[in-house]
Amino acid sequence: MQMNWNDLTSEVQLNEIMEKSKDRPQVIFKHSTRCSISKTVWNRMERTDLLLANADYYYLDLIAHREISDRLESILDVEHESPQVLVIQNEKAVYNADHFEIEAEELAAQLG
Repeated sequence: MQMNWNDLTSEVQLNEIMEKSKDRPQVIFKHSTRCSISKTVWNRMERTDLLLANADYYYLDLIAHREISDRLESILDVEHESPQVLVIQNEKAVYNADHFEIEAEELAAQLG
């Protein structure tokens, strides 16, 4: 089973994600299309069947939309990394991991 990741492409969407985080977890995967580590981790995340349906999942292309990552860093007070996964609940980052620390099993445990 392949995960359905929504493209995060605007700050309006980011505001909606923050609002939705009051009701259910929101997951953002920040990906640099120029980074081999990011590509490896993204491929693992995209192929997993461990992630749960109790959250919404977003993919942020950092090359095309770095300003959204900068805004995330500002509003969540989480230092930018790439690749990076964030779990947002109640408008706060309750979990983040970067590089090879990003594992579907750990993310699923955080959401479970």
